[in-house]
Amino acid sequence: MKNLKAIRKKEWHFLTRLKKNRLVNPDKKGNVPLETVDIPPKGLVVHLKAYGFVKVFRIVSKDGDTQHWVTDVQDMDESKREELAKKSWKIEEYHRGIKQFCGVEKFQARKEESQRAHIMFSLRAFLRLELQRIKSGISWFESAIKIRRVAVTAYLKKPLYTLN
Repeated sequence: MKNLKAIRKKEWHFLTRLKKNRLVNPDKKGNVPLETVDIPPKGLVVHLKAYGFVKVFRIVSKDGDTQHWVTDVQDMDESKREELAKKSWKIEEYHRGIKQFCGVEKFQARKEESQRAHIMFSLRAFLRLELQRIKSGISWFESAIKIRRVAVTAYLKKPLYTLN
């Protein structure tokens, strides 16, 4: 809620997912969990507790999983929501990639300068992986494995340390 209010304060707009237990008031009769509200395919404007009026969409996948999307753009239609949701998936892929393959969140330092440097180098590493993927079609995973394999092979040929 804090993030949504910060976005509103900056006069930006949002489209995000909500958990099914979020309380909304669809009919001015009181707050109920989002999952209990009948939401038509075109979406429904409701009052989100502690925020205000928003439009919600319910998406049910082929396997029965349900997602609830919410936006402060009350005239948004399903096609626009779907277009923006596809873009958000790309952002999620990016976050997964930078965490999984570049270790952006695995750095333990207290100094701001060290933290910023680590984030910068993680971003740079990710951009290199992405450029390699675009040029050669090799996935991030394959590139990361190849880098590790080459490094381990080189070390085994000429180890710096030995256990005696």
